[in-house]
Amino acid sequence: MNKSELIDKVASDRGVTKAHAKAAVESVLDNISEALARKEAVRLVGFGTFGVRERAARMARNPRTGESIPLPKTNVPFFKPGKELKERVN
Repeated sequence: MNKSELIDKVASDRGVTKAHAKAAVESVLDNISEALARKEAVRLVGFGTFGVRERAARMARNPRTGESIPLPKTNVPFFKPGKELKERVN
């Protein structure tokens, strides 16, 4: 399911226009993104947790030249599914 399919599903499930559903979906995604940018976790009980982890600095290798290149530490988003979501999938 992609974003437009999700918007269509929300619109049909809730009996709202696609414009209202699009606004709702985009608002949720924007708020999650903004919280992650502030390095805050977003906990949706029963669904899961979105968060940010720091990836340590490390050395990498350029596959073309074989040269070692230092990579700085970076922040990466993650999602940890909740118990109810895990049970529903299995």
